Amino acid sequence: MKRRDQHPHFAALETLFETGRGPKLPLPPRLARLYGTLRMPLPRSRFHVFSNFVSSLDGVVSLQTKGHSGGGDISGFSAEDRMVMGLLRAAADVVIVGSGTLEADPRHVWTPQAICPELANDYHRLEKALRKREPSLNVIVSATGGVNLRLPVFASHAVPALIMTTAAGVKRLNKQRVPDSLQIRVLRPRGGEIPAGAILEELSRENPGRRILVEGGPRLLGTFYSERLLDEQFLTLAPQIAGRDIPDKRLGLVMGKTFAPRDPLWGTLIDARRGSRLLFLRCSFAAANGRLWR
Repeated sequence: MKRRDQHPHFAALETLFETGRGPKLPLPPRLARLYGTLRMPLPRSRFHVFSNFVSSLDGVVSLQTKGHSGGGDISGFSAEDRMVMGLLRAAADVVIVGSGTLEADPRHVWTPQAICPELANDYHRLEKALRKREPSLNVIVSATGGVNLRLPVFASHAVPALIMTTAAGVKRLNKQRVPDSLQIRVLRPRGGEIPAGAILEELSRENPGRRILVEGGPRLLGTFYSERLLDEQFLTLAPQIAGRDIPDKRLGLVMGKTFAPRDPLWGTLIDARRGSRLLFLRCSFAAANGRLWR
């Protein structure tokens, strides 16, 4: 079970740098005081895809150790980081995670209230102001279909849930009792993985929302970067050195894909905020993907 502060302190973030791209989201007073202004593009003809991770100074996002695979060990179980995670989930219409992320935190449901219950009312007010009629669609991506359908994300009815898998994966899933509310979509894999473009194409048929949050893991995120479909990266930087053995299974932000030196993928820093211990960065990759946001 994740350790959390019994009496968390939500310090207001200090805005160091902000470019002011996109419309301002209608944050309730408490969230506006804690985070500041949050602007986010909302395209009319396609999705705005963004990701959120926390990383150590040496680039580790998961220790890949039993009981210590989540971001809490990286952030120091920061209340401020949880506040930002909840804020981005509240802004998103869809939250996408891979089966590895689900396995690391099997009891989790990807809602703002689940990650930061202390601000549940504030997140609800934001969702209402954004005219969200239901919680963000939770999308689990699993090429093999090797997920337990009794887990809360599928069986609790707390969120609308959808599994994207392959033909082989759906056969495996059908060996379990499939909850009536769970949607399953079959996609064609490429190179052993489900393409990010196929995920977004399917979502265009399923969900009218336009803001898509990718919470991992690093391999799934790598497919979005390799297909140039990730518009923005929110990255919380923790002043911690996690270290690596040789060899080591600890994960970096992106795994399974390489870019530099042949095809370096550069973004632009568009926002920086300082918490009591952590640095909150935001980088745009829209220009690198051939798109410009105003």
